[in-house]
Amino acid sequence: MRIARFSIDGNVAFGVVEGDASTEGGPVLDIIKGHPFAEFERSGQKIPLSKVRLLPPVLPNKVVGIGRNYAEHAAELGNEVPDAPVAFFKPSTSVIGPGDPIAYPPFSNEVHHEAELAVVIGRMCREVPRERVKDVILGYTCANDVTARDIQQREKQWARAKGFDSSCPLGPWVETELDPSDLGIMCTVNGEQRQLGRTSDMVRSIEDLIVHITEAMTLLPGDVVLTGTPAGVGPLNVGDEVAVTIEGIGTLTNKVIKRG
Repeated sequence: MRIARFSIDGNVAFGVVEGDASTEGGPVLDIIKGHPFAEFERSGQKIPLSKVRLLPPVLPNKVVGIGRNYAEHAAELGNEVPDAPVAFFKPSTSVIGPGDPIAYPPFSNEVHHEAELAVVIGRMCREVPRERVKDVILGYTCANDVTARDIQQREKQWARAKGFDSSCPLGPWVETELDPSDLGIMCTVNGEQRQLGRTSDMVRSIEDLIVHITEAMTLLPGDVVLTGTPAGVGPLNVGDEVAVTIEGIGTLTNKVIKRG
């Protein structure tokens, strides 16, 4: 099930996406009663997807990122695979949705794309045992862990490098029925392929990451875990269009603009 968050005529709602580009009339949204973090019903009121603005599929309290979770990506930046997952935060103010602009930060001269599978948490959880990880996940979406690489290398903490406004595009929706163990991940810039990998190449699995994170902190409904990026990261420039495509989910597209 694909659950999207959208706005129309100034109103914000969630809906189930039905159909695709090959469907007569295109895909539609069946508006749901309530929100996806509890039992909900479809209203039967349907709106063409083309008539709405897609928003970030969730508004997370926090985004927990994981660094160097693909060995080839760690190597391309001259790093070893860490002994334990390297976790960092991206603030809620970094989150944008599909079609929203990535504003190039004025304090950086080297901003990179990082295509990632994002895990969306469905219920409050702490100290989750491995066998219960699936129970706390709502679904999965596409993410771009946009990074000011020069700032990341210069500063010991990654807060500014990975937490600046608009550095966390998410979308286009949450797919709730998906086996995430071996999905293709691709990133293109202006239609040119930059990254191509599979989630099966992760050093540590989603179960490993959720167990590790929740040993330390409580995750809330709508929180997001970024699972790392495959090799092939590279620069973004003002005017570029960057797209993250994940098998079984869809494509997240954003354009890079100069921060005004």
